[in-house]
Amino acid sequence: MKRSPDGEVDHEQSRSPTGSDEDRLREYCGVFGIFDHPDAAVCTALGLHALQHRGQEAAGIVSFDGSRFHAERRLGLVGDHFSKESTIKRLPGASAVGHVRYATTGETILRNVQPLFAELNSGGFAVGHNGNLTNAQTLRRELIGEGAIFQSTSDTEVILHLVARSRKTKLIERFIEALRQIEGAYALVVLTNLKLIGARDPLGIRPLVIGELEGRYILASETCALDILGARFVRDVENGEIVVISEEGIESIKPFPKQAMRPCIFEYIYFARPDSIVHGRPVYDVRKAMGAQLARERRIDADVVVPVPDSGVPAALGYSREAGIPFELGIIRNHYVGRTFIQPTQSVREIGVRLKHSANRSVVEGKRVILIDDSIVRGTTSVKIVQMMRDAGATEVHFLISSPPITHPDYYGIDTPQKDKLLAATHSLEEMRAWIGSDSLAFLSIDGIYRAMGEPGRNNRAPQFTDHCFTGDYPTALTDLGAENRAQLSLLAEAS
Repeated sequence: MKRSPDGEVDHEQSRSPTGSDEDRLREYCGVFGIFDHPDAAVCTALGLHALQHRGQEAAGIVSFDGSRFHAERRLGLVGDHFSKESTIKRLPGASAVGHVRYATTGETILRNVQPLFAELNSGGFAVGHNGNLTNAQTLRRELIGEGAIFQSTSDTEVILHLVARSRKTKLIERFIEALRQIEGAYALVVLTNLKLIGARDPLGIRPLVIGELEGRYILASETCALDILGARFVRDVENGEIVVISEEGIESIKPFPKQAMRPCIFEYIYFARPDSIVHGRPVYDVRKAMGAQLARERRIDADVVVPVPDSGVPAALGYSREAGIPFELGIIRNHYVGRTFIQPTQSVREIGVRLKHSANRSVVEGKRVILIDDSIVRGTTSVKIVQMMRDAGATEVHFLISSPPITHPDYYGIDTPQKDKLLAATHSLEEMRAWIGSDSLAFLSIDGIYRAMGEPGRNNRAPQFTDHCFTGDYPTALTDLGAENRAQLSLLAEAS
């Protein structure tokens, strides 16, 4: 039985040629940590609330009160559980780490909810992970073969076992030894009896920032988690860097050979919150620049520019300004559809996307409409949105995408389907246009997206970003992608 991102059961296949009704990328995870603050649990809950867009399936917090660790892990949204005073009271202490989860590996069950915690011979060790390890299954089999007992199906638990089994003397040395054995993408926050530790993978695929609040240090996936607390942004954790926060301050350790950073380009296209700043680039401004670049590459004679809410709004603003075509909210999003508002049955199936989106007829009727969205995965939602515009009286519907076609799956923490389920991987541009039902269809070019990022274009010999979903250029080893593990590494299959 397949479930949608909102937890609704998909009882029936859509009419998509790819055989699924899910047409959005889903976020991976968000992490937060704070050291030596009297309201550590409250700050962590607020930080996770700001990072809720990165994972809506589960949330957890682990705190330390100087003698004991305390853990609260829940399925569901942060506000459903951690806004309660009774829950916060069960998380005493001046240091805490937290995690919001969307399952890219492992089922959505309570034992997989992070931060994961273990008592090591050096003391407690709580870890939250944003990303995906591409050799986790291989390491897991080796560890089980050596007698390890796993309590979850999360790839994060592999890190716990590697640290526990290290024979190094100091904890930080054991942690570094564990990181040397893993591959893929990770941004980690770790809480021990004496320290808060943050780490990024050698390419910096997943983001992690340092903040400061009232003299206390914070680690978070995005700057928006600092803003909600009124904290000051200090800097990004560098690619391949480990930061150790203790009573003595911050120590920076760089155990890996220096490499050029290749952050995930989808942070700018879709995943990061628009009000976040990622590696010095305001996400909102970058998305507007993508829309403006799209207008330079694909000018269309039309009456209105309409975003597909909410992700298409900044790009549509950029397109509108560059093309000189009015921006209008031709689609209104219903923000109050509950996660289990309705179970789709045959009798209500035709309602479809209208549960969450409605046409603003007064804006689109009799108009030539340009629809702007950030990406197309399978195309099923795009079909419904285009038809919605036609039903509302649009005379023409042109569909423009502010990123290149997604032609390859992701293995670093984004939920993308297998290649044969990606519309752009199996259909020509004209076939896609015909399927979606638009009068025209265009994507931003790969060089265009780099120009929107302030680069002259993609450096094919040394790409500036991790952009494998568009190019097939995977920046790390994919050890688990052998025939035996292919189903396990298929992120969509893992999350279903």
